[in-house]
Amino acid sequence: MGQIAEIIKYEGDNSTFVWKHPCEDFNSLTQLIVHESQEAIFMMNGQALDLFGAGRYTLETQNIPKLSNLLNKLTGDKTPFHCEVYFINKTEQMAIRWGTDSKVEFMDPTYGFPLSIGASGEMSLRVEDSRKLLIKLVGTENSLTQDSLVRYFRSFLMTKVKSYIAQTIKSQKLSIFEIDEKIQEISKVLRELLFPDFFDYGVALEKFFVTTIVKPDGQPQYERFKLLHFRQYADVAEAKLRQQVDIIDEQTKAQKTIIESQAIATKRAQEGYTYQQERSFDVAQDVAKNEAVGQFTNLGVGLGTMVGVGGSVAGVVGSVMNGSINPTDQGIKCLKCGELLPANAKFCLECGEKIVQHSTVVCPKCSKTVIKGKFCPECGHRFLTICSKCGADTKGGKFCLECGEKL
Repeated sequence: MGQIAEIIKYEGDNSTFVWKHPCEDFNSLTQLIVHESQEAIFMMNGQALDLFGAGRYTLETQNIPKLSNLLNKLTGDKTPFHCEVYFINKTEQMAIRWGTDSKVEFMDPTYGFPLSIGASGEMSLRVEDSRKLLIKLVGTENSLTQDSLVRYFRSFLMTKVKSYIAQTIKSQKLSIFEIDEKIQEISKVLRELLFPDFFDYGVALEKFFVTTIVKPDGQPQYERFKLLHFRQYADVAEAKLRQQVDIIDEQTKAQKTIIESQAIATKRAQEGYTYQQERSFDVAQDVAKNEAVGQFTNLGVGLGTMVGVGGSVAGVVGSVMNGSINPTDQGIKCLKCGELLPANAKFCLECGEKIVQHSTVVCPKCSKTVIKGKFCPECGHRFLTICSKCGADTKGGKFCLECGEKL
């Protein structure tokens, strides 16, 4: 029987998952100290009997219920059985490295191209079920370190990691050129798939990170495939760029047209005419070219053409042209340059003079259209009686000599 120990406590390091205390076959008065984030398992004759959490314990009969009927008082409170204590470190142990021992073969889902990659990273583990871990993995070993735990898990870890990586790439339809930007999502999926495999041994897979994807750079087949991909990407990017340039050009042209239209509209508003009137003036210019022939028939054709253009021509140009042959009071004469203008003109189209609206009348003596008053400003003729309808001199009669209006 071994040496009797008075105090049993954990003396391992923080990178150890399970540590067996060297003292064995102690008596029932031995002190057991269990630190926070630890558990202690009392073993007797190879069986895990009692589990102790954080605290200080005296290994007496009442503290080890399953041992109470086994102690032999005749031996001086020394147990005649083989006793051991295992300490389990339950802290989360991080930065445990892993890596595939060979390439992962898979078919690129985007291009249907066979490729092979390697993977490596880190994980963090924590003991979830002390009894299960001790029975399934430790056995009669004195300790279980990070390295030894990874060695235990290496076979199924390598097999399943490679299988899970290929499944994840296929299910998410990831091209090999998209793997790096999706590496966080791949890590999350792999942890969920691997968690039950670790948990079967009482170990919780707290975190699992894929930090490196080793691509087959340098292989001629992969290099040709990579060149093909980047050529296609460059073509798509160039097409998008050209499309954006075309859109900008169209927007610039449209904006320029709008600005020009606004400028023309502002000019028309300032000069007191509309688009229809402007088109009528253009028609008048074309007719004037025909009048250069000097024949009255040509003038008649020109006038008829203008009268038939539309409402604006009939209302504006027609009134001007008709006024030149048979002057009426439908026009306004510019007081500055004498130009005959449409009745609603606000500015003179020749000199730009602002037009002040006045009633006009045709002088019966000089036949000039002048501002309505008592005398003609052109020849001085005195208007005796002015017709309220057409503004003509009535010569003192009861009816207008021009329009027949009753006075």
